Amino acid sequence: MQQYETVIILTPLLSDEVAKEVIAKFSKLLTDNGAEIVLEDNWGLRKLAYPIQKKSTGYYHLTEYKAPGELINKLEVEFKRDERVMRFLTVSLDKHAIAYNEKKRSGAFNKKPKTEEAA
Repeated sequence: MQQYETVIILTPLLSDEVAKEVIAKFSKLLTDNGAEIVLEDNWGLRKLAYPIQKKSTGYYHLTEYKAPGELINKLEVEFKRDERVMRFLTVSLDKHAIAYNEKKRSGAFNKKPKTEEAA
């Protein structure tokens, strides 16, 4: 199974509960078809770089998962069918990206360097 990362942008007109239901729908689709979800990260309401469908903000959500390749087409068809999804991007992760994500999750980048105190 290959590891993937998908970012979706939902329309900002949704309430928080409805946005969570949409995310849960796609997560259930993944797990029902044999995918293993590694990480889900809700980035919340953010400003878009350019207007999409006359909207300047959107709910961002990132999902990292391991899945068979044929599942990606099924998932993207569901994204296209759902009118609440404004944009989506699925990326296949290579070994370097997987290692980077694991370091990021473990907090390796948040550690402050030790400074020596002068006596």
